[in-house]
Amino acid sequence: MPDPIQPTDADAEQQAAETVAGEPATGEDAAPGAAAPAAEPDTPAPADEAPAAEQDAPAEQDAPADQDAPAEQDAPAEPEAPAAEPQGPAMGEPVIERGFGRVDADGTVAVRDGDAWRVVGQFPDATPEEALAYFERKHTELEGQVRLLEQRIRGGANAKDVAKAASHLHETVQGSSAVGDIPALLARLDALRGTLGELEAQQQAASKADLEHAIAERTQVVESIERLAAGDLGDVQWKQMMQKVDVLFADWQRLQKDGPRLPKGQADALWKRFRDARSTLETARRKFFAELDASHKDVRARKQALVEQAQALAPKGVDGIPAYRALLDQWKAAGRAGRKIDDALWAQFKEAGDVLFAAKAEQAAVDNEEYAANLVAKRALLEEAAPILELQDRAAARDALLSIQRRWDEIGRVPRESLREVEDRMRAIETHVRELDEQHWKRSDPERKARSEGLAGQLEEAIEALEAELADAKDAKRKAEIEAELATKRSWLEVVAAAG
Repeated sequence: MPDPIQPTDADAEQQAAETVAGEPATGEDAAPGAAAPAAEPDTPAPADEAPAAEQDAPAEQDAPADQDAPAEQDAPAEPEAPAAEPQGPAMGEPVIERGFGRVDADGTVAVRDGDAWRVVGQFPDATPEEALAYFERKHTELEGQVRLLEQRIRGGANAKDVAKAASHLHETVQGSSAVGDIPALLARLDALRGTLGELEAQQQAASKADLEHAIAERTQVVESIERLAAGDLGDVQWKQMMQKVDVLFADWQRLQKDGPRLPKGQADALWKRFRDARSTLETARRKFFAELDASHKDVRARKQALVEQAQALAPKGVDGIPAYRALLDQWKAAGRAGRKIDDALWAQFKEAGDVLFAAKAEQAAVDNEEYAANLVAKRALLEEAAPILELQDRAAARDALLSIQRRWDEIGRVPRESLREVEDRMRAIETHVRELDEQHWKRSDPERKARSEGLAGQLEEAIEALEAELADAKDAKRKAEIEAELATKRSWLEVVAAAG
């Protein structure tokens, strides 16, 4: 029988790395180019247990019961393991027994399976320590996979995914050719699978709550845009309105991207409501600007006509100013034609008016030079009339004012910029004289005087009666009332006397 190839430490490390990566290492994967050690069943296997025949390591081979059947030599390019035979070699006298495993002198390794031993493979042409260590490493790899599933559960992994992986690993551990506490690994897997049902229920409840919250958030966004669409769209600042719509659309996209996925029916229904509301706003906006464009065209035509009329007034000079002011009133009532068009047309309209007011300014400059002497004369006349403000004699004040007014009119016009100054000073003098006349009329009005005297007499009689009553009064409270009434009537008498 040809000598089998013994696995190296590098082969074992390669198999361990592949197992940690998520795929249990097989005999072929563990050491490419070498024959796998043959898995042999225990000869005295119980009737209810199937003998294990596995391809475990690069150096193992199946051995017939009489040890005489030749083993197939590995091909140089593609090694193949011989098929497992119904009966494996019997376990020889153990050389090493450690923990859950033992190995005999031929490299046959067994694992403790309850009260019996189950052969898991053979590693000839290696020391017993190396053979046992190889199959113990396989148990370590399986334990690492169990520990990884436990960590995934603690990390909040999806319970369904973990349950599927745990079921697959449970099957792998049950038939594994590894040396170690296999029942403990199975017990950990059973405990892990037992918690998965509760974890899945919790995750489903959390997922349902997240879904309800996501539906509520998206419904709120939809209702917000529907409220905008249901408002009065005839009186809307469309720039601000569309900014609100853009914000709501950004919120919708964010919830679609970052939030949980909604069922298709609910997602489609909410999106249809959002889309319909936004379409309503877009339609109203387009209609508004279409009507605005039509209005702007009409206003532009009217303002263009006003510009042409204003420009036609230029030859009239100062005499064209009243007509220009009438055109300005029409301009203000014409409405708006768009900012750019309005600005351009207004520049032309104003330029036509500037021509007229420039002519007026030239004429005013001529007039100011002509009326400068009149201004000096009127200022001197106002200085002369200033003492009238101190007079209280109505007749004297009126006579003085008449003389001043006659000479005022004879002087004539003054420069426009000084007109308000001299007119205000003259008006103050006239107001003083008019007030003196009014005061005299109030005092000399016969009817008013008669009314005043009659009321004064009545008050005097009432006061005398109250004074007599006060002298006879004994009650303090009554005295206080009489005194208060006396004070009131005396104040009235003073007012009547002052008016008379």
